[in-house]
Amino acid sequence: QLQASGGGLVQAGDSLRVSCAASGLTFSSYAMGWSRQAPGKEREFVARITWGARNTYYADSVKGRFTISRDNAKNTVYLQINSLKPEDTAVYYCAAAPILTSDLSQYNYWGQGTQVTVSS
Repeated sequence: QLQASGGGLVQAGDSLRVSCAASGLTFSSYAMGWSRQAPGKEREFVARITWGARNTYYADSVKGRFTISRDNAKNTVYLQINSLKPEDTAVYYCAAAPILTSDLSQYNYWGQGTQVTVSS
């Protein structure tokens, strides 16, 4: 299971770190990803990280502001979000996949999501 946390109401320009703790799976065997879903929109891929955290990849819309990281000793993946914008308002989901992919359909474990709301 994946448990996301750390969301909240913030102001534009603020920073926030959301976390996702894993249990019941061999965390270090999975690539991890973050996606988000804004109201009325489809869920979109945001970032992914390899098993050993050597490589990361970001959607163009968040590149330079978002940083994904993981701590395999703590079975936790993080998403640091800087310079938040109102358009970053969404529910943020973590997910685990057996392969490295940006295709959300390939992720087979999902967290429940954490709400991030950015006020202007």
